[in-house]
Amino acid sequence: MREKVEEILEKIRPSLQADGGDVELMDVTDEGVVKVQLTGACGSCPFSTMTLKHGIEMRLKEALPEVKEVVAL
Repeated sequence: MREKVEEILEKIRPSLQADGGDVELMDVTDEGVVKVQLTGACGSCPFSTMTLKHGIEMRLKEALPEVKEVVAL
């Protein structure tokens, strides 16, 4: 599943990079929790929680129903 998550993140990444940020995949647990680290401008942005939950998590869940949650480290 890690490979599938990385494929989806590659599709999301250009939008984040356009705003000076990025996302790094840290781990995917057996329980379906995806752990990421927001970097660059995304790491300190006040909207990073919205980006994480309404952008990254939503897209991952749509593509991979086995993803239960996305958390930032």
